[in-house]
Amino acid sequence: MPNRRAHDHIGNFNFKIEIEGVTQGAFRNVEGLDSETEIIEYQDGDDTILRKRPGRTKYSNISLKRGYINSDELWQWRKMVIDGKVERKSGSVILCADDGSEIMRYNFFEAWPSKWKGFSLDGKGTDVNVEEMELAVEKVERAGLNEKRRGHALRVARALAPAAPRS
Repeated sequence: MPNRRAHDHIGNFNFKIEIEGVTQGAFRNVEGLDSETEIIEYQDGDDTILRKRPGRTKYSNISLKRGYINSDELWQWRKMVIDGKVERKSGSVILCADDGSEIMRYNFFEAWPSKWKGFSLDGKGTDVNVEEMELAVEKVERAGLNEKRRGHALRVARALAPAAPRS
């Protein structure tokens, strides 16, 4: 990363989207990478403190925006849902360094297009046409270099550790 020091913040403009089986997809905006866990409140009869426990976790839909290109690959995936044939796919939102190498990624699972929005046209406009697609997802996981390094460090430590004596 020639233009970035280790302590510099990472820009939000350098990312890639991968969706299983989709080849057309250069997106300009991604939103909705968040999760929320329900709070279950309870209190015993003689307890003066309201207790809180974690409940179910839910994930927000992921919204993707891109400049219109003359390809109907994403629209055909959406049309399958409209026709009652839901095809679920996995994918990733990948944060990249200045040189394009991967810094970290969020993987999403069981995604299907729940919403599509066409572009707005304006006779006086000068912007590109932008279409939006919203993906309903069932789970999002973060997989970054720290996890990869930790896993590698554990493998190295196991390889270097003396073998346990056999009894």
